[in-house]
Formats: sequence, structure tokens, C-alpha cells
Amino acid sequence: MTNLSSSSSFSDFGLLLYLEELNKEELNNFKLFLKNEAMEHENCLVPWAKVKKAKREDLANLMNKHYRGKQAWDVALKIFGKMNLKDLCERAKAEINWAAQTTGPEDTRAGEGQGDQEAVLGDGTEYRIQIQEKFCIVWYQKCLLGEPKDLHHEIAEEGRELLEHLFDIDVKTGEQPQTVVLQGAAGVGKTTLVRKALLDWAQGNLYHQKFTYVFYLNARQINQLRERSFVQMISNDWPSTEAPIERIMSQPKDLLFIIDSFDELNFAFEEPEFALCEDWTQVHPVSFLMSSLLRKVMLPESSLLVTTRLTAYKKLKPLLKSQRSVELLGMSEDAREEYIYQFFEDKKLALQVLSLLRNNEILFSMCKVPLMCWVICTCLEQQMEKGGDITLTCKTTTSLFTHYISSLFTQVDGSCPSLPNETQLKNLCHLAATGVWTVTHVFYRENLRKHGLTKSDVSVFLDMNILQKDMEYENCYEFTHLHIQEFFAAMFYMVKDKGTTDHSSQSLEDLKLLLESGSHKDPHLTQMKCFLFGLLKEDRVKLLEETCNCKMSLEIKWKILQWMEVLGKSEYFTSQLGCLELFHCLYETQDEAFISQAMRYFQKVVINIYGEIHLLVSSFSLKHCQCLQTIKLSVGFEKNILNSSRPAEIWQRNGSLITRCWQDLCSVLHTNEHLRELDLCHSTLDELAMKTFYQELRHPKCKLQKLLLRFLSFPDGCQNISSSLTHNQNLMHLDLKGSDVGDNGVKSLCEALKHPDCKLQHLSLESCDLTTLCCLNISKALIRSQSLIFLNLSTNNLLDDGVELLCEALRHPKCQLEKLSLESCGLTVAGCKDLSLALMSNKRLTHLCLADNILGDGGLKLMSDALKYPQCTLQSLVLTGCILTSACCLDLASSILNNPNLRSLDLGNNDLQDDGVKILYEALRHPNCNIQRLGLCKEAFDEEAQKLLEAVQVSNPHLVIKHDCNAHNEEDGSWWQCF
Repeated sequence: MTNLSSSSSFSDFGLLLYLEELNKEELNNFKLFLKNEAMEHENCLVPWAKVKKAKREDLANLMNKHYRGKQAWDVALKIFGKMNLKDLCERAKAEINWAAQTTGPEDTRAGEGQGDQEAVLGDGTEYRIQIQEKFCIVWYQKCLLGEPKDLHHEIAEEGRELLEHLFDIDVKTGEQPQTVVLQGAAGVGKTTLVRKALLDWAQGNLYHQKFTYVFYLNARQINQLRERSFVQMISNDWPSTEAPIERIMSQPKDLLFIIDSFDELNFAFEEPEFALCEDWTQVHPVSFLMSSLLRKVMLPESSLLVTTRLTAYKKLKPLLKSQRSVELLGMSEDAREEYIYQFFEDKKLALQVLSLLRNNEILFSMCKVPLMCWVICTCLEQQMEKGGDITLTCKTTTSLFTHYISSLFTQVDGSCPSLPNETQLKNLCHLAATGVWTVTHVFYRENLRKHGLTKSDVSVFLDMNILQKDMEYENCYEFTHLHIQEFFAAMFYMVKDKGTTDHSSQSLEDLKLLLESGSHKDPHLTQMKCFLFGLLKEDRVKLLEETCNCKMSLEIKWKILQWMEVLGKSEYFTSQLGCLELFHCLYETQDEAFISQAMRYFQKVVINIYGEIHLLVSSFSLKHCQCLQTIKLSVGFEKNILNSSRPAEIWQRNGSLITRCWQDLCSVLHTNEHLRELDLCHSTLDELAMKTFYQELRHPKCKLQKLLLRFLSFPDGCQNISSSLTHNQNLMHLDLKGSDVGDNGVKSLCEALKHPDCKLQHLSLESCDLTTLCCLNISKALIRSQSLIFLNLSTNNLLDDGVELLCEALRHPKCQLEKLSLESCGLTVAGCKDLSLALMSNKRLTHLCLADNILGDGGLKLMSDALKYPQCTLQSLVLTGCILTSACCLDLASSILNNPNLRSLDLGNNDLQDDGVKILYEALRHPNCNIQRLGLCKEAFDEEAQKLLEAVQVSNPHLVIKHDCNAHNEEDGSWWQCF
């Protein structure tokens, strides 16, 4: 029986991997140092004749043969040091130390006698040893061949604690989850982590009390299988000395199946559940087997650990009965910072890069993925060496990736022997685009052939580190990272093809769908779409043409502009989808002229800003939207970004950028001459941010007419907004609903209303924590204001005393008010007496809302007295939810018949009963009745009353009867709700 520990696996195999990293000159120098080293140790002479001719593999074998134990590595490390290969030396030491730690100071199994080993045969020992042998080699291959330094170990270390608790008992349900889904972005370390879990289990460090056996199923291997039984799937490498696998499968509760990379499985999973198989010994298509396992039809008592990309979770979720879902976020902010400091030895350079990356939330977020962190740092390092401006490189993702891709096509010291021609490049781009559209990131030989890529074509892209071949599974290829694939996918729509393959029809069809895609519905298309917009910039196209030796067309620019025209005229887009995603794409272009052209068709935009990047792209794009009439904006929806009370370190780091972006955004108030309405509701803005906003609001060129500041905080007691009312004479409509105005704030507002330069016509103070105390100020303002015609005071605790003060203004001949809402203000019968007297003398008030006040029949009688008065000008009266009964209907009927001006009456949510309806029926059918809208729920009454209401609509075709009249239009009975 072979007994190979993980450390010996590394010792034998790892030396070769490090020798592979030496170039030809370095290898020759290594041999010379080895010759000298051998001469110093007479008891260990490596034959120079063999060393001189040896290739890397032969040299590794010679050293392992002639130096005992760890001596081969000691010699190699000594030589690396003499050659000044510090990085190689440090990495090798780290790998050796790690291997020693994972196996312990001594491999106890290796030290046991043959009899001891035979005693444990069949209990899983041999299987565990086999797992260690196989996955240790894979681990070191990935760590040492072309992958960034220490990234696998960082993932493993950060994820170790996560692994330990994946299958812990749920504290809420008291049950242990049987299915755990580990999801995360591409390259974030899902596969690395679950393979580490498998290794830790095999070494007895993880899940040893939970699972007797753990099986690893990789999507790439599964995709190449056809029909077989499930037991055949997992037993290809089953050790002959272990117990029969059938016996193990008969105890499913002790088994864990790791299904790695669900997103790569080429199965539709559309099989009906009744057609699935329970028997793991029966032969079926592999797709049936996987569907049966995931849906818990087969081996329902077993546990599953499934990894998937975020974009495929929607496809996976319906297959699972129940699951615990855990998202792997990648490197923490501290880990990213530490990595950047390690990458750039010069601390000043590291600080500069870190600052630039923090200013671009998207790029810094990409650095959560270890490989992307390496790519970004490498690209910036190359730009620095060329003397380029890394500030511009970091501005957008497209800019950075344009430089990185260009570097892959640049021949340096003959390291890239051949570059692809235009046809090869177009075929690669076609492959990339097809993969993005179909959410395919692993390509097999047939995929490559279908897209015109031959074996020699693929070799070119492998040499350039654009494609990589899977070392474990035959005929599997992928782009080195998903973002690399997405970049080439975007290029597909622009690269001209001189070959015979015609992709133009597909390009146009896909383009329309791509432009209409959204991140919620089509998250897999989002980055490709951003790259496509980013490639519309001419200097980037020129750079790619020069380095990639290809011709690219910007004709697509005009097709995008045509689409933008359609989009800008779509009400659905502006009202439902918002514009943030579009602004992300426009920002990628960094083309101000193009953005101005693209946005000239938009009259309204809706933006929710809850991150620094949202503020950045919105401020940049809005500056060039010169035809906008309406902006609906919410800031700090999820995270308070415009608040200088954030932790000092964060504010000092990003504060200047945030402040500048906010200033740019607010400047739209005066730079856009067409802007008339701004909705800044549900925003969290500090004093500094509001000060900037007010400065722009007072700007002489600000032509804003309607301003909604709902659910905001005014720590200054509304002094700034009040001052703005006198400075900006274009402002006619102000809505402060739900904001913390209070009585003190109202005092400031009323001072502004009394000012002759204030032209405000509409003011809403609904739900602003007002009390009786503020009513005297409001009353005085109503008498002095020559412009205010609409006032909404709903849902404030004004009470009867407050209304009495308001009525003093209503009775004054200089009061211009036409519409007043006092819904839910604590009014009773006492308040109705003052209102009644006011209505008799006021000749301008046409709309009055008293909904949700306890008026009762007595209060209605007082209101009716006013309605019957000949000089009463009231046209609309809302009495919804006012505790009215059938006893008041005679007074109502009398009002209807005697008031020629009354057009709208809302009586919903009252207990009028059927008798009350019969009384109203007589008045409604009378020729003197001028009511055109009646708010009643017909279904609340008996059949006879319903027929009467229907009959009166027939006899009076101008009458509309409906519940609450809630069409939110000033022309109907809901005028008080549409402010």
C-alpha cells in the first residue's frame, strides 16, 4: 500500500514547480550553484554531467535522489538565496511551513507499522490518505503555477472559521441544516475553500464527528459524463482496501457531498420530480442523478455543500427543499489593504494606489477577489513603469482593463512568440460573448471548434494568459477571470472581422437585448454592458487597435444613441427602473459630448443613491442632462454617505470626493435651465450637505418651481429653506411632509410667507409634528401672503383651538387660500362651529378636507348650515371617516340641493346605512343637484341601496360614484392627496 503524506507530496512535486518558474538563464545559473554546492559536500555528489544536460523535471529527480529527506529543499533554498531570488525563496519557505503545519510535526500514519495500518483498513483511512494525496498536489499546482502569491492561503485562513460553522444547529429551529449553499462572485475562493474543507476532513481536522465520508463532485468532471449510476459516479477512485461503497451509501446521514461550481453544470434541471430516481444503483443520465441528489429524492438524509456564483443562485434555489445560504465575500478591507502594501514595496506608491482604489468603489470591490486584486495591482505597476497617469487608469473599470488587456498583447523580450490575427481575435470575442449570454464560463473542445478556434488558436491565447487550461479535467478551458471574458465579450460588438464568419446579425440582435437588460433581471450581463459603453471612448479604441493589431468600429455608438432616444421617451423606464444603472454605463464612457447627446431625450430621472459610487456616477452624468425637467432623488437610502459624522478615518479618506460629487450634483439646480421639479425625499443629509443644496437653490439662475423635501431632518429649524423661499421667486410648490419641522420650523416658514418676495403657492406640512402653538403664526401668514393658495396641515395635533385661530385668517378679506386640508387634526364639533362661520364669510376657499376627524352628526349639521349659505363658494368637501350616521343625511341632502357650487362630496368610511342612502338618493336625482363626484363604497350597502345608487347614475350621467375617489388627480375628489 502506498503511503504518501501531504508534506512528502509537496517535497517531491513542489521542487519541480519552483524550477519551472526559472527562465533559461536562471536555470543554468542554478545548475552552476548546484555544482559548487555538491563539491562542498563530498558525501552527496550529484553527477555534473547529468546535471548539465538535465531538464527541469530530470534536475528535480536528481536532487531528490542524491539528497536525503528535506536536504534537497535546503539546498534549493540556499541557491535561490545566492541568486537573489528573494520572492521565490520566501514563497517556498511559506509552502513548506504550511505543509508541515497541515500534517503535524510527524505524520503518525507514516510512522505506524504495517500491522497497525492493516488494523484500520476499511474504516476510511485509505480513502482519506488518497484524498490528501490527490488534493495536496492540486493545491500546490494552483498555488505555484501562475497564480498570485499566497492568495490561496489567504482565502483558506479567512474562511477557516466559516467552514467550521456551516453545519451548526440553527438556533431558531434547533435543526442542523442538511443543505448549505456557499455563493459568491467569480474567483472569490469558493472552490479553494471547499477543497480546503475536504483536505481538513481527510486530515481529521474538520467535520470528523459529523460526517464519516465526504465526497467531492466537480461540475467540470460531471459535464463530461453521460449515463451511469450514482454509485459509479463517486467510486471511480475508490480504494480497493476500503469497505464496499454500497455499505457506506446505506448510511446516508453520515455522508456529505460537496457539489462544486453548480453554475458550471450544463443541465437545465427541468425534470419533473416524479420522474427522478431514488435508487443510487440504477443507471440514468447524469443530469437526472444530480437533480435527484439536489432535490433530496435520492439519499434524502445525506448532507450537501453546494458552491455557486451569485448569478446562478436563482436557478439553484428552486431545486432545494430548504437550505442555509452563506455568501463568501472575499478579502476583507484590511486584507486588501495589506495585500496592496505587500505588492508595492514602496510605501508611498502603495498609499497612492490605495487612495485611488478607495475613490473607485467598483474597483476596490473587485479587489475582494484575490486574482483581480493581483491583476489591478499589476496593471497599475505597469502604468507606473511606463510613466502613465494611474489616476486616469483608475477612473473606470474599462480604462483599467483596456490597459491590462493591451499589456497581454504587448510582446516583451519575445515572451509572447505570436499574436492572434483579427479572425482569431473575433472568434475569441464571439466565444466570450456567447459564454456571457448563456452564463457559460467553462468551454470544452466542441465549444472552441464551434466558434472557429483551432488547437493552435487556443495555444496562442493560452501563452498570452487570456485563456487557461484546467490542470485536472481534460479539454476544459476558461478565461483567466470572468471580467477578462466580459471585456472580450464587449469587444465582440466592435471588432471588425476580415474572415468569412458573419456575426453581424447576431451582434445587432444581442445588442438590443443587452441595452434593455437590467442588473436585477440579468445580472450576468451587467459588467459586459458597462465595458461596451466604456469602449465607446475613442482613445481606448485606438489603444486596443494598436496593441491588439485589429480594426474596431464605433458605428455601435449611433445605434446606442437611437436606443437612448426610445428609452428617454419611455414612461416605464423613468418611473419603474430608475436611472442608476444607465448612469453607471455613461460614466464608463467618460465622454461628455456623448452623454449630452444620449440624455437629451430624458425629461425625468429617478435615482436612489446609497453608495459613494452611486453619487459619483450620478453627479457626473446629471451635469450633462440639459433637458431634464424632473429629478427624483433619494440619498443615503441604505448607508448614510453624506454625513460628516461618519467615523473620522472614513470621512477624511473619502470626504473630499463625496463633497465634490455632491456639489456637482447640486449644481444641476442652476446649470440646467429646464429643471422645474426636484424630489429629495427620504434622504439623510448633514448640515454641510444641506448648506450646499441651499446655496444652489438660491442661485440666481435656479428656475426650480416644485420642491419636495419629504421625510428629511431640519436641525436649523427650517431657517435655510425659509430663506430660500424669499431668494428664489420661481419656487411655487414646497412639500415638507413627514419632516421634523415642528412649531419652531413653522415660525421661520411663516416669516418667509409674509415676505413680499416669497411667491410660494402650495405648501404641505402634513405629519410635521405641529401643535396648536403654531396656528397663530400660520394665521398671520395667511393674511399677509399674497400668493399661498394651497395649504395641507393634515395629520398634525392642531385640535379645535388651533382651527379656531386658522379660521380667523379664513374670515379675513385678504386671505388668498383656496384649498385647505385638515385631515386627522383632532377636530370635533367645537371646531366645526368656527369652520362654519369662516365658510359663510370666505369667498375664495373652494376645497376643504376634514377626513378622519371626530365630527359626528352634530358637526355635520354645523357644516351644512354653512353649505346652505348663498355666499358659500365651497366646491369640494371631504368627510371621509368622520363618524357620520344616517341621522345626518337629511342635512346632507339639504346642502346638496341648496349649494349650487358643491361639485364633489366624499362620505366614505362612515356608517350612513341603507336608510341614509335612500335619503341621499332623493337629493342626488333632483334637478337642482350639481354633485359630479360622490365618494361612497356601493358594496357596503344592501342590494336595494346599490340599485338606487346605480339608478341615480343613469338618471344623472355627469355623476361619478366611487370609493375614496383615489385617482390622485386635482380635478377629482382626491385633490388633498395629490399635493
